[in-house]
Amino acid sequence: MHRFMISLLAITVALAGCLPAHAQSLEEMAGQMILVGFQGDSAGDASVEAVRDEIAAGEIGGVMYLRTNVASLDAVKEMNAAFRAASPDLPPFITLDQEGGSVERLTGEVGFSELPNAATIAASNSPQAAEAIYADLAQRIAALGFNVNFGPVADLNLNPNNQIIARYGRAFSSDPGAVTAYDAAFIEAHRSAGLLTSLKHFPGHGSSTADSHEGFVDITGTWQQSELEPYRALIAAGYDEMVMVGHLYHADYSGGVEGLPASLTPEWITGVLRNELGFRGVVISDDLEMGAIREHFSLEETVTSAVRAGMDILLFSNTSNPRASLADEIRAILVAEAEADPAFAARIEESYGRVVALKRRIN
Repeated sequence: MHRFMISLLAITVALAGCLPAHAQSLEEMAGQMILVGFQGDSAGDASVEAVRDEIAAGEIGGVMYLRTNVASLDAVKEMNAAFRAASPDLPPFITLDQEGGSVERLTGEVGFSELPNAATIAASNSPQAAEAIYADLAQRIAALGFNVNFGPVADLNLNPNNQIIARYGRAFSSDPGAVTAYDAAFIEAHRSAGLLTSLKHFPGHGSSTADSHEGFVDITGTWQQSELEPYRALIAAGYDEMVMVGHLYHADYSGGVEGLPASLTPEWITGVLRNELGFRGVVISDDLEMGAIREHFSLEETVTSAVRAGMDILLFSNTSNPRASLADEIRAILVAEAEADPAFAARIEESYGRVVALKRRIN
């Protein structure tokens, strides 16, 4: 952890003179809060060109890859070059989930050498050895033009019957100290390759008995305080890149609103993550089209509640009802709410500042 802390300190000092400039418009600030999935798998596809144009216009802050976007590694590299060229001064977040195991967007089918899942890595390797493995992964991801890998998983393997973490071996361990050590190795490996990371799934998905991809997940009776420990330790060591918040409901942290998940709840984001744990980086949602959100909240409710709760980036896979207009719809909601409510406008400006500051680290 010592080297991890030193590297973070160096980044903080380097950024001291790089505070974000004020945006030219509310629309531009709102656009940087939107990260979307897209259709198409080559730079010449009309849908990919449309996304490139949205990046160039400042209408979205980044894109997320799914397997459907990966026809070949060369095609991915070409698309990413186009996305980067669209906004060289304020680069888009070009993101993917490449944990290893079953959670991968780049696979052997397109010639990408895959890794085992986190549980397998931890069972066979020390954190130091794992760092070398993840360094190789990160270098290969960076070479394709990505700049964010949504990992490491900070969940604890507390429920062996868990449908989304334990089932796929996505947690490094049930022990918070071990998870922290392997997470730090993952983070350092990616930082060395110039990639940003995102701890997930806050406040902890490892004890849950359901899958938020499918629908409502209540962790009130299963969640344990120990699930915060990897976040607490890594943030205390200086981690300030991204934390991804899950769609997990806990009755004691819902502000008395039945069914309100962590991703829409100020008690978790502002109260625990910001105020208690001291996180100063970018808070990003898990996919806001998962069943846990889509089946219970309208698009307007989702967007406004997430921002009021303290969310900085709204992640939409654009898969439940794929449409080219999704980012426009989200941005229109943000702008209309900000024009009606100065406090909401202030939240957008606050998030914009964090997003731009983090983007300054992208090479």
